[in-house]
Order: sequence, then structure tokens, then C-alpha cells
Amino acid sequence: MPPTDASAHAAPAIGSDSGDPTGTCPAESSTDVTGEPVSMDREAADIADTGTTGATDCEDTLDLRLPDELLALLEEQAGPDDGPGPGSGSGSDGGAAPPLFASTIDHDLLDRVAEWGPVATPVGTFHLVPVVIERDLPLITRWMNDPAVAEFWELAGAESVTGEHLRAQLGGDGRSVPCVGVLEGTPMSYWEIYRADLDPLARHYPARPHDTGIHLLIGEVADRGRGLGSALLRAVADLALDRRPACARVVAEPALRNTPSVAAFLTAGFRFSAEIDLPDKRAALMVRDRSLRHLL
Repeated sequence: MPPTDASAHAAPAIGSDSGDPTGTCPAESSTDVTGEPVSMDREAADIADTGTTGATDCEDTLDLRLPDELLALLEEQAGPDDGPGPGSGSGSDGGAAPPLFASTIDHDLLDRVAEWGPVATPVGTFHLVPVVIERDLPLITRWMNDPAVAEFWELAGAESVTGEHLRAQLGGDGRSVPCVGVLEGTPMSYWEIYRADLDPLARHYPARPHDTGIHLLIGEVADRGRGLGSALLRAVADLALDRRPACARVVAEPALRNTPSVAAFLTAGFRFSAEIDLPDKRAALMVRDRSLRHLL
């Protein structure tokens, strides 16, 4: 799974554990989260998430049926008109560079991230801009080859390595949207906003419908270790809660060993819910609850 790298206090790049330089490895969304046997039994998961034994309002997604919205989407994709494939957005015909805010994902499983708009933060105006391969691949590839990022995201190498990772998401059904984080007009971070309840991650914790996941890496060394990760994590988590009324929680799963990232999430208003065993790491399940957002 890609990391949610949010190391706001140390040199490691901010990211998730698929690339957890800020500290959170990307949960293998449609492409990068692997699904292995559940590491906690139902009762243990309840205890980890609520601190008590007995009943919980969390439903184990292994027993959930597919959401109606996903079933409808699958039916739509089975039709004769599948729409443009990955990389066919504006600018792919060799003309001018794609517009900054062009989106290659046209689904709304995440309530249209492309339309979330800019948000004011303590560190400046921030905007999540869905990735356009032709425009963003060289920059994201450079970030992935930073040793601090590569340690967690494991996507170092030629552009084809990062390109394959991005295209798998852009060519999916929209349950994971890769974005460039633009702060005061400057691209400076990479994000993956994904439906955690529709991701293999859901097999490892008591997921709830519409849980939204975050993976993050801070791309430039100069932007690390000065609190940007925490400020942006809080802003993006709250943006997801504001733009997704059905979502009650934002979750992340940074590598437990990435202490700067875990600390950044705590500073950003997430709570530590449990330790979980994922196929590629021991992770800290971090949760930002809608009901607690004004208290943490």
C-alpha cells in the first residue's frame, strides 16, 4: 500500500506507507493495497477501535454487500460506451499542456475531488489537483526517487515505474484519486484520496461505509520538518469531511516505525486507533472523526 507520509517534524518525506515519507503508506487502493487474511478478530478490532468489548457500530466490511453506487457503476462500465481511457484527457493530443485543474477521473465515488476547490490553511492557500500524466509524471517520478520517499513508497526508478502506479488508479473506477498538492501556486506534495471502505485495507479493520483514506508525501526536502505535513493533513481531512457528507471518518495507515509521520497525524487531529498488520508493514491506524474534529 502506498504510504501516508506525513512526517512533519523530521527529514523523512511525508507520505503513506506505500510511499510513506510523510508517514502514511498508501493503502493499496484499487492498485496498491494488497488483501491478506484479517489480522484481528472481530472482538479485537472492536476493542482497538472503541476501547471496550461487546457490540460496536462498526460493521466488518467482509460481510457488507457492494454499495448500490458501485453496482450501478459496474453496470455502466459493462455497457458499450466506456468513455476515454487513462491519459486521454486534455492535452493528450500533443497540443498545449493540460490545464492545471484538468481531471482524468470522471467518477463520483469520492464526490468529485476535482471540484473540491482550494482551501485556506495556516500555511497558505492549498489545492488538491487530480493528476494528469502528461503534465505531472516527471515531477512525481523525481519525488519518488528521493531516498526518504522511496523507503516507504517503493516506487523509485524510471518514469515507467511511477507511471504504471498512476495509470492503474487513473484507469480505475474512481475509488482512488491521485492528486498533486499545490500550495500557494507551487506543486509540493503528492496525495491519494481513496475510498477506504472499498479498498483491501477494509479487510484489516472494522471499516464503515464511506470511510475516506489519505496517502501523502511531501515532495521537496525544504518543505519537510517544519509543520507543513500536519497543517495540510488537517486541512485535507476536514476538506474531505466537508465535501463528503456521507463520510464520518478519515483514516490513514502510516508505518508504525515511521514515528515522524504518526506524530504528524496526531498533531493534525487524528487519533491512534489500533496497530494493524498489513501485507507489507505493521501500521498505525489513524482516524479523524467528524464528531471529534472540533475537539482535536
